[in-house]
Amino acid sequence: MMRERRQRDETVNNTSAGCPDLPGPLYDHEMPLAELSLLERDREQAVLSAVIGELCSARPAVVMVTGEPGLGQNDLLRWAARHAARRGVRVLTARATPAEHDLRYGVVGQLLAHDEQFASQQPSLLLQQHRPGRYPGLTRLLTTSRDHPTLLVVENVHRLDPDSQRWLEALVRRLPRVPVALVTSSTGTAGISPEWCASSPVTGMATTVELALPALTAVGTATAVETVCGTPGDPAFTAAAVDATAGNPAVLRDALCRFARAGHRPDADHVDHLRAVAAEVIGDHTAQILSELRDPVALGALRALAVCGDLLDFALVMALAGARSVPEIRLRAALEDSGLVTVRDGRPRVGGPVVRARILEEMPADERADLYARAAELAQRVAADDQGIADLLLPAGPVDAPWAVHTLRRGAAAALRAGRRDRAAAYLTRALDLPMSPEDRIRVTLRLASVELVTAPSAAERRLTGIIRASEETYDPFRTRAADLCLLGGAADGARRALATVLDEGRRSTPADPDTARADAVRRDELTALLRLAQPYRDDPLELDVPCVADLPGPPHGPAATGVRAWVAAMRGDDRPTARRLARAALDPDRAWGPPLTVPRLLACRVLLLTEDGDEAAAHLCALIAEGHRERCPTTLAHALATRADLHLRHGRPDAAAHDLAAADLELPPGSRHPLSYPYWTALALIAELCGGRADRAHAVTRRPVPVLAAEGVAWAQSLFARGLLAEAEGDPRRARALFRACGRWLLRHDCLNPALMPWRSHAAEAAHTLGDTEEALRLAREEVALAERWGAPGVLGRARLRLAGMTGEDPPRHPDAAPGTHPRAGYAPTVLAPAAAGARGHAPVPGTGRAAGRTARATTGPADLHAPDAQGQSGPRTAPADRAAGSVPPAWRVLSPAERETAVLAAGGLTNREIAVALSVTARAVELRLSGVYRKLRIRGRDELRAPIHGTEGD
Repeated sequence: MMRERRQRDETVNNTSAGCPDLPGPLYDHEMPLAELSLLERDREQAVLSAVIGELCSARPAVVMVTGEPGLGQNDLLRWAARHAARRGVRVLTARATPAEHDLRYGVVGQLLAHDEQFASQQPSLLLQQHRPGRYPGLTRLLTTSRDHPTLLVVENVHRLDPDSQRWLEALVRRLPRVPVALVTSSTGTAGISPEWCASSPVTGMATTVELALPALTAVGTATAVETVCGTPGDPAFTAAAVDATAGNPAVLRDALCRFARAGHRPDADHVDHLRAVAAEVIGDHTAQILSELRDPVALGALRALAVCGDLLDFALVMALAGARSVPEIRLRAALEDSGLVTVRDGRPRVGGPVVRARILEEMPADERADLYARAAELAQRVAADDQGIADLLLPAGPVDAPWAVHTLRRGAAAALRAGRRDRAAAYLTRALDLPMSPEDRIRVTLRLASVELVTAPSAAERRLTGIIRASEETYDPFRTRAADLCLLGGAADGARRALATVLDEGRRSTPADPDTARADAVRRDELTALLRLAQPYRDDPLELDVPCVADLPGPPHGPAATGVRAWVAAMRGDDRPTARRLARAALDPDRAWGPPLTVPRLLACRVLLLTEDGDEAAAHLCALIAEGHRERCPTTLAHALATRADLHLRHGRPDAAAHDLAAADLELPPGSRHPLSYPYWTALALIAELCGGRADRAHAVTRRPVPVLAAEGVAWAQSLFARGLLAEAEGDPRRARALFRACGRWLLRHDCLNPALMPWRSHAAEAAHTLGDTEEALRLAREEVALAERWGAPGVLGRARLRLAGMTGEDPPRHPDAAPGTHPRAGYAPTVLAPAAAGARGHAPVPGTGRAAGRTARATTGPADLHAPDAQGQSGPRTAPADRAAGSVPPAWRVLSPAERETAVLAAGGLTNREIAVALSVTARAVELRLSGVYRKLRIRGRDELRAPIHGTEGD
């Protein structure tokens, strides 16, 4: 019976090793598929061949072949058996299996089944051995081996039954006196007793060898690829094969067989397919091993290890699996024997994500969820990592403990700090499934929505509008925050409808309590202000249910309403002091009104840009950026960076603007932006590239795909203005005028009259003047001057008057009216630089050439003429002399860089370092360094000698 079983096992092994279902051409190579497991085993084969040779000379030996599962230990033993048989050595083979672990002398019976006399007495001998020290058939084996050298081959000794293990130990102790060699294979350490060690003294004079099989190298993997696929693989394919199979010959063989069966070629285009096939093969191998694992304690420990082995110590894993009564060393050995566990840094770990997933897939769903829940509770009790516990809570069953919500929220914060937004959203979504107070549930929902504004904008909009529309009083303090996030994400349509519904319902109910009535009035002011902001975001004439927007209340309550009123006043452009005062009040850090909203503060910062209080706006924007980093709110951070980029552009720093825009792209990728706000980002990027002198990159910005709804929002006007600037820079006045006119129509439709926002009239006037339409040019230029005078910002007014003077041929005013505390020189830097730049080209500007002067100023100072520069300063500046404006730059100045030449021109005109710094939007230290370079290159000592060359050339 045993002989038949042994023959059947050998047949199965030979069949499984050769993949007989492959096409015929796969076998027509130098190496048969059955020998792939012997790749790069030349050293081990040489050792076994030497042992067999010494055995023929009556020299006993003990050889142990170890390694991870699938490295070919048993295939190497079968090769040794065939090699010994060819050399006339008697070969006795046996294999230990899990099914026979409880069968007494199961392996011994397989070894001695080849002896007919022992086989006839085997049943009685095996069943009657009760006394210790008696080993059935051992004496006969040793006696017969004296005449016939014998090789014993035992596969998988880590699965030996106890009686067979003692029998083989007794054989090893007697080896020095007989010509017998014992060759065994095992997985890992296999829990073998000390008598099996190669260094054990019980072996006496016998040869002892331990062979640890390594994984295949890249060369061996390439050979296997060529053998199975019939053609050499690409280097990328071979490297992917090594990575996907970890050099395991069994996995590599099966994966390549399936890959070749599908008809694919081993090239770089099929790497993903190979990885998928390798994962499938690893999963199948794992399932096969699990089906053979009979020990329930080891199976439970394996499952617990798959759940939390990377988070908890092995002792805690044993406690989770209920294996406290089992010795740790025994459980470790059983897990390593399974072949699914590896030891790294002294800790058992499941071998890879595919193995872990297959182990857990084999569990019933309810048991798996319960195991995760118990593991999370145990991890929380030992104060494990928050993200690790949160990972356990995601697939866990119901957990009613309060610590679960707090752990998930802390885990989400840690995930956001690491930049893992998807994982943070998963933690917060799981937290919403757990019991918590209504206030905590709203806070978690708001936090989740702020994350989903980047990962899933539509889901975020649904959550936020749900909070706004909710009828419970618990939601009242959170409605404004939800509306603020909606507007921040660009979802103005949902916010508009939800806010209109809430305000309409609030008008129908009048609270009797005076305190409640005052609180409701404050809340209504904030909601009305946010609704006022949501109204102009989109212009859809087909929308029938457009809610009516009430006028903003008289005295605003709270910083949110104050910020909105400041923005409305700035858009109308009729009261700059009031707009500045309201913007500063909106940015007041007073917390009496609750947590400040983001959108009103961003608008207040933009108002300060329009009032030419750039330094003050920069300080508040830096505070907003720091808050976005601290709160891990990517949308807030991205919008604050974009607003600061706008500030940099207005101050002539295109490189700094491009840097902030790139950082904003990392926080809020273009694919996550709402279509209605998309043109705002595109316009800033286009102007930054244009002002930086990168026309090709500016064209690349215009070629970016634009969402369908992008042209329906008020932000589309900014995109039209930026494209008009590009057409103007390319010398296409007809297209530029059309774009500026379209921009103006969009702005006028939404009551945006302030030329400080976008000076479209002056640019359209210049294009019309170039095309010969003087009447339209003068009308637009005078209209912008009138609006700039009404707004009162010196930079905007100076630019408007300069354009008008260039068209009428009049001398531009040199001392525009300036409000106290402002500096008019910044807006007039082009009037000083343009004549000098023109003179450097060999001609002087003449009246009526304002367009050429304007273009020269833009080429020299970047965006100084595109947007109003900063207008900060302490006192009025000294102006350049009249003859200075008409002079030309001497040839000696051509050694100066453009920045040094600009600085030298202003210094020669009598401006102080502070005034030059304000005019050029640089620091005073930068002016000092530039002038030092000028003095060194021109070999002069100071400003007096700097001014002399200009006057010297004027008389030439």
